[in-house]
Amino acid sequence: MVKYFCSNTDIQSTWDHVVSAFWQRYPNPFSTHVLTEDVVYREVTSDHQLLSRRLLMKTNRLPRWAERFFPTGMSRSVYIIEDSIVDPVNRSLTTYTWNLNHTTLMSVEERCVFQDSVEQPATTQLKREAWISSSVYGFSRPIQEFGLARFKSNQVKAMKGLEYALSNLQGEAPQRLLRDTVKDASEKAREAAKSLASAATVPQKPQQYV
Repeated sequence: MVKYFCSNTDIQSTWDHVVSAFWQRYPNPFSTHVLTEDVVYREVTSDHQLLSRRLLMKTNRLPRWAERFFPTGMSRSVYIIEDSIVDPVNRSLTTYTWNLNHTTLMSVEERCVFQDSVEQPATTQLKREAWISSSVYGFSRPIQEFGLARFKSNQVKAMKGLEYALSNLQGEAPQRLLRDTVKDASEKAREAAKSLASAATVPQKPQQYV
């Protein structure tokens, strides 16, 4: 049994801006789980389509119950292949992504289509689909449920990251993104202040250098 997810979003920006932001969306404060990205292949076809393949490395915290399925010492990092097709004639950007490792535990395949809207000016329509499966005998259903919930959470972050890249291109940051960023910074500052305060209450021995 495979879990299926589908969503449709109207991005209030031109297709040209969205495509430019797509290539510049990392790093951003909403996708800190994306560690690296590398272009491994790129080609312009005879009909002027841009084909690209990128390798990304991501990390996600696992729930405690899922740790049992990982052998000791195995890397928690996930390697992702992202294939993309930019079609300037039909004004569409199509991406296909899937994970290379940990596929027995969970396989996630995603397809996104960014299409210039014919009906709405300065609007790009995004259709996102995902297929989530697991081959772990006896635990495939809860693993797929977890994968679906994690995917939904990450796709919200992905949209915020794209909006962040768009705001940088357009020279202005949406107020909602600013509020989120300020909130995160404030929480980190409060935690740092608590740590400093607790450290100040504990007598410290003089540091010795040999």
